[in-house]
Amino acid sequence: MSAIRHAMTVLVLGMALAGCEEDAGQTAAAASDVPALLSPQRAACERSGGQWGRVPGRDAFVCYSQTRDANKRCETARDCEGLCLARSRTCAPQVPFFGCHEILAANGARQTLCTE
Repeated sequence: MSAIRHAMTVLVLGMALAGCEEDAGQTAAAASDVPALLSPQRAACERSGGQWGRVPGRDAFVCYSQTRDANKRCETARDCEGLCLARSRTCAPQVPFFGCHEILAANGARQTLCTE
């Protein structure tokens, strides 16, 4: 759960849950792209094993963390460190996981989650 808490903390830098976007691939940020004000956050992210990158479609940055249970089979959100993806019934490979995705909630119900 600490990876999720870490991701939620970074969300304060400009993310919001809102509209949908296809594909949730991460976007690495070159050192020259990161405002000086965010350099300490980037350094902390990289020290913790994360990858600092841009939020897709936004002028904001986030720390992407690989999940320990990436691609593991799941039946509910409780089975995963991040999201339980409904189509593949596997745990998401990273947090945060941007875009619109069908997920399995804690009770196993199928839901659509859009993270922008």
